[in-house]
Amino acid sequence: MRRTPMYVALGSRARMTGTWFDQSRRPPAGRVLAAVSIMPALALTGWLLAGVPLLLLGRFTPPFMLPLGGLLAVVLCVYGARIARQGEAADATPWHVAAVGGIAVASGVFNAVFHSEQLAVRRDPATYAQYAIWVARHGSLPIPYDTAAFGGPDPALIQGSIGFYDHGGAVVPQFMPGTPIIDALGFWFGGVPGLLLVPPVLGALAVLTVAGVTGRLAGARWAPPAALAFAVALPILYTSRTTFSEIPSLILLFGGMALAFDTRRRPRAAALAGLAFGLAVLVRIDGLRDVLPVLVYAGLLIALRRGKGRGVAYAGTGPPLLGGLVAGAGLGFLVAYVLARPYLNYLSDSILPLLAICGLVLALTVAGAVLGPRVIPPSWKAVRSWRWPPGLAAALVVLTMAGLAVRPWVQTVRRVAANPDDLLNDRFIQATQRATGLPVEAGRLYYEDSLYWVIWYVGVPVVVLATLAAAVLARRIARGRGFVWLLPLAIIGWTTVTTLWRPAITPDHPFASRRLVAVIVPGLILLAAWGLRWVTARVRNAGYGTRVQRGVYAAGAVLMVVPAVVTSIGTAFSPIERGEAAAVARMCAALPADATVLIIERVTADRMTQVVRGMCGVPTAHVRVASQVTGSGPSDVAAPSDVDRLSDRIRIARRVPVLLAARRDQLTPYGAPTQVVALRTRQDERSLVDPPDGTWSLGIDVWMTVPRTG
Repeated sequence: MRRTPMYVALGSRARMTGTWFDQSRRPPAGRVLAAVSIMPALALTGWLLAGVPLLLLGRFTPPFMLPLGGLLAVVLCVYGARIARQGEAADATPWHVAAVGGIAVASGVFNAVFHSEQLAVRRDPATYAQYAIWVARHGSLPIPYDTAAFGGPDPALIQGSIGFYDHGGAVVPQFMPGTPIIDALGFWFGGVPGLLLVPPVLGALAVLTVAGVTGRLAGARWAPPAALAFAVALPILYTSRTTFSEIPSLILLFGGMALAFDTRRRPRAAALAGLAFGLAVLVRIDGLRDVLPVLVYAGLLIALRRGKGRGVAYAGTGPPLLGGLVAGAGLGFLVAYVLARPYLNYLSDSILPLLAICGLVLALTVAGAVLGPRVIPPSWKAVRSWRWPPGLAAALVVLTMAGLAVRPWVQTVRRVAANPDDLLNDRFIQATQRATGLPVEAGRLYYEDSLYWVIWYVGVPVVVLATLAAAVLARRIARGRGFVWLLPLAIIGWTTVTTLWRPAITPDHPFASRRLVAVIVPGLILLAAWGLRWVTARVRNAGYGTRVQRGVYAAGAVLMVVPAVVTSIGTAFSPIERGEAAAVARMCAALPADATVLIIERVTADRMTQVVRGMCGVPTAHVRVASQVTGSGPSDVAAPSDVDRLSDRIRIARRVPVLLAARRDQLTPYGAPTQVVALRTRQDERSLVDPPDGTWSLGIDVWMTVPRTG
């Protein structure tokens, strides 16, 4: 039987038949770069597809998950190697591939060396870490109360804490479960140290993914500088060192772009691209906004297909792309409803309008798919005769960026606190203003500076080149050319504008820089690489020789990388919250085997309730304190009557009551305290108007006592 050709080499390359693996000659370097750069997204897709149903069934355990998730990941990666397309990376050399691989490995090693240990729940990374530890150990959600260990329910017992909601008779973790499902693999293989090394690995895979998309769309020679500029940007370093959700989301979104490119000639395989896009919602609820352009793009392809192609050969990929997108996003919403409903309730003010926008976009997409064949020109190339839309598209890009640039001079973004969470955030920002010597302004959000956040981290040259590239590409697309760029440009443009207009995050840096990670930083670097390619082509067409062209390439690479390095150098070698893993281990070792823990002070309750419950494996709750009763009580310590009553009930249940608090004097009325945590480490800087260039000190103290009887 004659074998189906796997690929046809471009230009002067010879035709090759048979499978990719039985050749005496090596595959071209462009094919290697294309294949390895989609494997991270395919591996995560397979792992998540296996993990979600097992978690819903309460069977997310190594005997089930490792064979099933591993098999799906391997199958999809092998299939990805077969369908990978080189695009503009067809001229790649082994040196390009080696450079990209070296940058990815160096990124992973560097971030592993300087990884953080955010385990005490103060901000989002520790919530994700504790979430992952719980599901890795128990394989199910929600987290049960274990009220029997406290002698039954009591109105003074509070089971929820920061990042963990008390909902429906159990504790429900905040956030979507996609990232914990991924991070759990590290815990299974290496315990807490293994968990903490998953983010650096994901960061290295993200470098491969971004380089692969750059190689496909801009050319192989631009993949190494783009990979390096991406790897050294502070937001990428920051989110590659701890358990954030942005890096997995980035891998799925940019992997989806690469898969959409690779499956243009394979309509059925386009479902994989849609699935990768849709599963970004499972990792991060904001992914719903990021993939809206995919919905519109799929509808456009369906309309073109119904119009007999209209000049776009791959219009047939629309239905499978849409099907994969709906399946992946639908799975994300199902899991959110079942496992993260209080989180959705918390975000209702932003989620409901977003869902309304999604519904409107879906309706317009359906209408466009139905009516499109009647209004789309007889050929896609016919739009080249249009005169004003190309110029308008380019002008719109430039004006939008100019508007964001002048925004600080015409607007100051403020918020009127409408709920307790807004009040807490406002107090946090005011405390940061005091600590950094800024004027104390109630409700100030600093969102008007969002474009300058981007400039801090990637530099003016990248932003200018990306704007130039977006304008040129928008003009080309409006002329009916460069259709392959339509989806990437739509995702990057839509997410960049909507995120910079309303970042929806506490504006201290580097924490707020995470908002730029999933799409904005890699997207602008991708566009800047194409912009430099365009500039280089103009230089060549102007008649300049090879030496000048090489000089432009070298100067462009320097302009892409150096500004990011200048900003990152202040914190790149400063790991944060080191020592927390060892401190928690010592605290757990100090607890009696049959302990039931009562945390009687607010700060320790916020930080340690889920830590003790999940990592020490003992029943834990905190006792209602005065500030939780009145909203502004004079004390953050529980009433002695509540502590004594609950301690007696725990003894009746034949367990040992253990009290925890932040200070010795808070426990002396009940017994002889011993200090079980005395950690002095470093934390993130909280910069509001300048890029971060250092770290702040952090102290965590926990005292313990077993209360005296009678």
